[in-house]
Amino acid sequence: MKKQIGLWIDHREAVIVILTDDGEEIKHIISNNGKHIRYSGNSHSKTPQGLKEVKSEDQRDRKFENQLNKYYDEVIVAIRNAESIQIFGPGEAKGELEKRIEHEGLKAHILAVETVDKMTDRQISAKVREHFLA
Repeated sequence: MKKQIGLWIDHREAVIVILTDDGEEIKHIISNNGKHIRYSGNSHSKTPQGLKEVKSEDQRDRKFENQLNKYYDEVIVAIRNAESIQIFGPGEAKGELEKRIEHEGLKAHILAVETVDKMTDRQISAKVREHFLA
């Protein structure tokens, strides 16, 4: 059975459209990450209080990265059996996921990576059908 997947992704959510001979299925995977706050490099003083802020910022960054890695692992499990994969989304997540997919040995299955803005489920589904059924 042929399985083609289109995937819209950002750091908060992945919408996976699975096309098979039996029809179409849409899955949502939600990350547990909130908005990632980044601070400029010179915003902290060299005082003990400033060093505490840097340490807590590093901990927040590590926590964000760990949660993001779990989220990407969950997405990869959902798309692992696809013959071909189309990835699109607004930000950095699509490129980060592409690198993870490459690391998993599935790079050959990726047909396209494209930058698009926020889309509804219906728009995502239509884009995936248009790509694979054309």
